[in-house]
Amino acid sequence: MTDTRDAALTLWQFHCVYDDLSPSDAIVGLGSYDLRVASHCADLYHRGLAPRILFTGASGNWTRDMFQTTEAEAFKDHAIQNGVPPNAITLEPHATNIGENMRLSAARLPDAKQVILVTKPQTQRRCQATALGQWSGIKPLVTAPATSFDDQPLTHHDARALICEMVADIARMPTYAARGFQIAVPLPHTVQDAFDLLVEAGFTDHLPTDP
Repeated sequence: MTDTRDAALTLWQFHCVYDDLSPSDAIVGLGSYDLRVASHCADLYHRGLAPRILFTGASGNWTRDMFQTTEAEAFKDHAIQNGVPPNAITLEPHATNIGENMRLSAARLPDAKQVILVTKPQTQRRCQATALGQWSGIKPLVTAPATSFDDQPLTHHDARALICEMVADIARMPTYAARGFQIAVPLPHTVQDAFDLLVEAGFTDHLPTDP
C-alpha cells in the first residue's frame, strides 16, 4: 500500500503545474466532474486577474448523470452562485476532450494573447501540453484549486478513480504527442516507474483502448 501511495503521489506531483499568474485576457475553466474548478475560476475573477471567464465542456462519461446541463452551463451556474456577474461569463458547451477545449475556446477568444487555464490539479500537465500544441499564438498560464492529493477524491470520484485517471493521462501523453494533439512531454524515470507500478497493481480502469 505504501508503494502504491508513493507512486500515486509521484504522478500527482508530476501532473501539478501551478504557473505563476498575472493579469490575463480571460480565465478559461475546463468543465469536469469537479465544481471546485468553477469556484477557483470565480476566485481568480474576483482577484481581478481577468475581466471575463469562458467555461468549456459538453457532457462526458463522468458528468452525464451528474449535471442536468452541460459541464459549461453547470460551471456557469456555480460561478454565478459565487458572485460572478452573468455578463462576465461566456460558454463553450460543445468540447468533449481537452483538445476540443483548446480549439473551441480559441475560436471564442480570437483576440486573446494570454489566458489562465483552470482545471483539476491532476489535469494541469496535460492541459498545458495540449494548449501549447493546439492554441496557436497564446501564452497559457495553467492552474487549479490548491487541493492536496488526500483531499482531491470526491464521493462520486474516489481515490481509486483519481489514481486511474492520472495513470491514463500518463499513458496518453506519448501517443497524443505523436498524433499532434499536444506537445511532447518527457517523462522522468521516477514517473515512468510509478506509472509501471500502478499499472501492474491494476489501476487501469481508464487506460485508453484506441491504438
